[in-house]
Amino acid sequence: MGWCMPGRVVYFNGEFVSEQEARVSIFDSALMFGDMAFEMTRTYGQKPFRLQEHLDRLYASLRLLEIDCGISQQEMEQLTLRTLEMNLATELEDVDWQIMHDISRGPLPIYETAFPDGLQPTVSINCWPLITHMGGFSGNYDEGVHLFLPSQLAVPAQLVDPKAKTRSRLHYQLAVLQGARAGERKWPLMMDPDGYLAEGPGWNVFLVKDGVLHTPEPRNILRGVSRGMVLDLASQLGIEARESNLGRYEALQADELFCTATTYGMVHAASFEGQQVEDGQAGPVFQAILEAWIDNVGVDFVQQAHDYKDRLPAWCEAERGQATSLAPQ
Repeated sequence: MGWCMPGRVVYFNGEFVSEQEARVSIFDSALMFGDMAFEMTRTYGQKPFRLQEHLDRLYASLRLLEIDCGISQQEMEQLTLRTLEMNLATELEDVDWQIMHDISRGPLPIYETAFPDGLQPTVSINCWPLITHMGGFSGNYDEGVHLFLPSQLAVPAQLVDPKAKTRSRLHYQLAVLQGARAGERKWPLMMDPDGYLAEGPGWNVFLVKDGVLHTPEPRNILRGVSRGMVLDLASQLGIEARESNLGRYEALQADELFCTATTYGMVHAASFEGQQVEDGQAGPVFQAILEAWIDNVGVDFVQQAHDYKDRLPAWCEAERGQATSLAPQ
């Protein structure tokens, strides 16, 4: 069960409503087919991270899916900023936020008689405090994660182009389940059908060898915004970066391995396929890029995660109490 604080609002189909009121129809194509595009970014210092790049990708995904949401990209940017602004006062000033965009084709035409006002795309923007995401993640920064190759493969681009960010991601979930069975902090790094490293469920991977940064070529992967951030920072730092086909062999020979995603930024891998990566600690290239990232956004998100961990139990208790008070009697 999800918990929601009074006061948090969602942009939902042209209106600002409470979280409890933002309900998607059981006839929606998103539920029926995963037929939707989405984006997720976060704030640093309550300012959205690379919002324009996330919206560029959102609208590129919508074009691929042939969904016209009826809102221009510029209007979507303003609605996003407004949604965030309306939610900021519900938390302390040091709380950062997840910002989620979900856009589906709307209800399927076969059910149009249930919608007397006509069929329209379903459009929502919601904001959620990052205390839950980052507080629960904090230990990974200290100890690193353990990458392994699951049996689940990435979906090849000729079937569903992974550059579009959609909810048709069953292969992600199956890989996540394999990771959960493998043990604590075991992260599944999927390979593509050609036997090369692709991506994890919602994250990109980098390896370092002899001071050179390597990452899978963007053929069978989602081109993560945070992946782009790392490549930009590497260029600024004078670190050579290459996009190429990488296999299990290259990962086993790596001096460093790390993962990137918008929520947590970057986290090092302590091992790959059961073999420790060097001494299991974050390496110098990782550390240099991490420091540059923190300097760029003005927030030490690693320390932020540790702070949120300490506050998480009380925050969850308050959320549950508020949700109980709002429940129908």
